[in-house]
Amino acid sequence: MQNVIFYTKENCSLCDDARSLLDLLNYDYPFQLEERDIYSKDEWLEKYQLMIPVVKVNDTTLDCEEISYEELERVLKESK
Repeated sequence: MQNVIFYTKENCSLCDDARSLLDLLNYDYPFQLEERDIYSKDEWLEKYQLMIPVVKVNDTTLDCEEISYEELERVLKESK
């Protein structure tokens, strides 16, 4: 099973949308989701604060401008 890391924060509508897409895709492409609040670690906050939501699948990282159902599906298929 794949591991997907999801960088997020509270009260973020884009993060909510990305989480919904991940939930949908988890039915067809099962993965373990690790959700990380960027405010829980200074390193994550510094790196991702202007990019969230961020989804990382293996070596592929998608930021807020790249996340879509189609793009997430493509990355999950390729990383199987």
